[in-house]
Amino acid sequence: MPVPFPFSAIVGQDEMKLALLVAAVDPGIGGVLVFGDRGTGKSTAVRALAALLPKMRVVAACRYGCDPEAPELCVECKARGEAANAKTKLAPVPVVDMPLGATEDRVVGALDLERALTQGEKSFEPGLLARAHRGFLYIDEVNLLEDHLVDLLLDVAASGQNVVERESLSVRHPARFVLIGSGNPEEGDLRPQLLDRFGLSVEVRTPEDLATRVLVVRRRDEFERDPAAYVDRWQREDNKVRKRILKARERLDNVDVPDAALERAAQLCMSLGTAGLRGELTLMRAARALAALEGADAVDDRYLRRIAPSALRHRLRRDPLDDAGSTVRVERAIDELFGA
Repeated sequence: MPVPFPFSAIVGQDEMKLALLVAAVDPGIGGVLVFGDRGTGKSTAVRALAALLPKMRVVAACRYGCDPEAPELCVECKARGEAANAKTKLAPVPVVDMPLGATEDRVVGALDLERALTQGEKSFEPGLLARAHRGFLYIDEVNLLEDHLVDLLLDVAASGQNVVERESLSVRHPARFVLIGSGNPEEGDLRPQLLDRFGLSVEVRTPEDLATRVLVVRRRDEFERDPAAYVDRWQREDNKVRKRILKARERLDNVDVPDAALERAAQLCMSLGTAGLRGELTLMRAARALAALEGADAVDDRYLRRIAPSALRHRLRRDPLDDAGSTVRVERAIDELFGA
């Protein structure tokens, strides 16, 4: 198994790294969409973050990685009577790639044909959604994903469960994951329904200053020549980030979101004309997770300002009278509301 690049060693791309950390603190925010140039560290950052997170406790005999302390268990665990006292083990947080050409059976799971032919038994073979449970589902070129797969993702993202009924099989299992999508905006737009499901959206660009480009190439070259030694060199910094995430998760429920902060969030969304209330909800949750990361007890303007572009830029309606990009429009509205 390849060694992931250290998260702390990633140069630049601060908005992307912050969005991933916020999503790791509160997975309920809804995932992260990363749009920008190829070769800017998108997949590297996702795998680095997953390797950074502490191992998760799972039911040892479960094929879906069920959490022994969660109220939701798969059908197999329920049939075995598995509960909080079941035999458990520690497993790494999964990062599952969903290729554009994946079939529906590969994504949701299907009948295990080999077992059916050799043993005459009907058995379910879990798909990518099962493997991604409690981890990350990464889709590169997500804007090119076929419509029927988009519909599947929307259904699972809304319910947190994957339901498969075919070949006289009926299977239901939990499928909660952080959805990470990446792509190049020049190759097409994302369907609005799927776009709205992403909690945060960030833009990444190729570094334009010489010093940053040299540092990126130097670090990557050092890593590829001796991955294990390079990871050891950055272990202390990664441990600091891991502790920040764990402390933020413990603190999250106690971070206060005062009415003044909610009013600010609503005013910002109203000024931008975002559709529905998902913008306010996401902005509130993301600001709370960011405050928890920073060790704060309450959300204030500082956290709303920092996370608002990521939470709102992909929720704007097209304005034929304003040809400015979505990021510029959000930053302009922030300056008008909070002060330049």
